[in-house]
Amino acid sequence: MKISILTLFTDMFEVFNHSIVNKAKNNNIVEINLINIRDFSNNKHNKVDDYPFGGGAGMLMSVEPIYNAIMHTKKSELDRVIYLGPRGNVFNQSKAQELSKHEHLIFLCGHYEGIDERCYNFIDEEISLGDFILTGGEMAAIPIVDSIIRLLPSVINQESLKNESFTGDLMDFPQYTKPRSFMGMDVPDVLLSGDHGKIDKWRQEESLKITRKFKPYLLKNKK
Repeated sequence: MKISILTLFTDMFEVFNHSIVNKAKNNNIVEINLINIRDFSNNKHNKVDDYPFGGGAGMLMSVEPIYNAIMHTKKSELDRVIYLGPRGNVFNQSKAQELSKHEHLIFLCGHYEGIDERCYNFIDEEISLGDFILTGGEMAAIPIVDSIIRLLPSVINQESLKNESFTGDLMDFPQYTKPRSFMGMDVPDVLLSGDHGKIDKWRQEESLKITRKFKPYLLKNKK
């Protein structure tokens, strides 16, 4: 998979040089390209923003450098251009799974007061992290890209992915490790029984309890 990130601040993505994402890069499972939008400005000072027509506070990212950066990066009609902005549907695990099937994703990170409205003509989709404002799209791109990469084959053990939260509309079940007892808090006996049938049943029941308590809206699709 190839992921391209159009940004004004490439240094913010140094986080991808660590942990599981870095291993995926080193194993050629994913290629991450950072594209500085300033490199596509026709302004001699590499300016990428200006005051909005009609007045108002703040600056707006200009259409021309964004268009130039997208056209430089997009090589096929199958490449998907995603803007990280407030109008989009809220990102979730289902969307992560959908996007992990694409060969090339192009993320556009907005800044300032946003982007010139005409940029939407060159964008396939807008995604939001929620109904709050960030200082820039980079802050949204990092968790979204991470959640997609971990779903790619050979990045994480596929058995681990099957049972984690939000897979199958359920939160993950409680898990324990050594010691068996800590400050009077004991590991449930069923997990020490060796009876995998009982363990599976207990885990299913606990997943339902936790989902019902913390994320009941996930159960709307579960009969």
